[in-house]
Amino acid sequence: MKIRTWVLVVGLALGQGSVWANQNLSAQQADARKQRAELQQRISQLQKTIESTQSDKKDAASALRDVESRISETDRELNALQQRQQRVQAQVGELQKQIAEQQKKQEQGQQQLAEQLRAQYASGLSPWTALLSGNDPQEIQRDLGYLAYIAQAQADQVRALQQGVLRLEQLHAAEKANQAELQKLAKDTEAQKQQLQKQQSERETVLLTVESQLKEQQQQAKNLANNDVRLGQLITGLEQEIARQAELRRQAEERRKAEEARRRAEQARLAAEEQQRKAEQARQLALARQQEQQAAQQRLEQARADDERKAEEARLYALAHTPAQPAEPAPEPTPAPPAAATSAPVAAVEPAGGFKGLKRGLQPPVRGEIQGRFGTERPEGGPWRGIILRTAAGTPVKAISAGRVVFSNWMSGFGNLLIIDHGAGFLSIYGHNQSMLKQVGDVVQAGEAVARVGATGGQIEPGVYFEIRQNGQPVNPQLWLGN
Repeated sequence: MKIRTWVLVVGLALGQGSVWANQNLSAQQADARKQRAELQQRISQLQKTIESTQSDKKDAASALRDVESRISETDRELNALQQRQQRVQAQVGELQKQIAEQQKKQEQGQQQLAEQLRAQYASGLSPWTALLSGNDPQEIQRDLGYLAYIAQAQADQVRALQQGVLRLEQLHAAEKANQAELQKLAKDTEAQKQQLQKQQSERETVLLTVESQLKEQQQQAKNLANNDVRLGQLITGLEQEIARQAELRRQAEERRKAEEARRRAEQARLAAEEQQRKAEQARQLALARQQEQQAAQQRLEQARADDERKAEEARLYALAHTPAQPAEPAPEPTPAPPAAATSAPVAAVEPAGGFKGLKRGLQPPVRGEIQGRFGTERPEGGPWRGIILRTAAGTPVKAISAGRVVFSNWMSGFGNLLIIDHGAGFLSIYGHNQSMLKQVGDVVQAGEAVARVGATGGQIEPGVYFEIRQNGQPVNPQLWLGN
């Protein structure tokens, strides 16, 4: 009784803990999705505000926005399709391997069954021949038993072959489905490539149309100052939103801890009540056992008294009817000792606490020729707040450290711009990308591809504009990068 009760209590507690853990995980995931949606909405509103107050309608670079944004989206979808193709191809290869192994097993099983049947036929042994042989009945029984074992082995072999056939059918069906998906993915990929080529040609046309205006504007210090103002406003808005999101996460964590404490207190209360109930049950059980032992002792004493009385009556009867010595009474039966009680024998996410900022010696987003020195004057006017890394278009742009994407959109003067929050007030900025492979809210690891090198935002040569900001202020990125 004790063991059964304890198992029920433990099972109830574990079940409640498992349900609560699942509910807590679902709630955290829902909060994360809600925060991501809110972040995307607020950043979109922030960008619209910046563009409406700072953009110049005569700015030739704004003519590139639509086409370069569409190129980025198409390239991101194309990248996702190619990754899916690789995964499906790997699945097809694994299925083909399993099919080959299963076919080999089928052939071995068929060969074993055929050898069993040939051996049985060659021996001439069958139930009828055994029964009609006229041999000793015990020998016939042994033969029939041996035949029963053979028949069972053959039936097992046939069932195994049938299951193997079913398994092969399932594998072939899975392979066929994967091949069909591969064909669809190839078709979709080709369509995306054609769309990308069309959009790139469209961009070249736009560039030829506004090339002279772009060159003129690139020489204007006022235009560069406007770009810096836009980026500064964006950074300020992002920092405010990052702080708000951090506060929301802190409040959610406090609520989670309070709920955890409440749950533990409730579990402790239930455990105390259960302990009291078990103690009362144990007391009642002990009392019942004591009463049962007393009743058993009384019955035993009564039985002994009855035995003594009967023995005395027998002795007196024997004395009255025979001179012989009375037989000795049979020994009293020894009660069996009570049975001893047996005892029962007493399994890409933002890290907890957020990201920790940047450390020196980081790998650069791309390897290439460095253009510009932080803090020096640009030829066209205005200081360098970052650097440009020149390299081939389409080269993967990699995150310098783990973080969360807080901006992924086109911005005047910077083209397709991506910003990552690394915590502790650090942001890394990647501009002029051909396409962004990550979206707002995505958590990325150090060295993970987040974009592709391009020449968007009015650039003539491909490269990545790279900045690091600490608490909103630009810092020399080369001091943070290793060799």
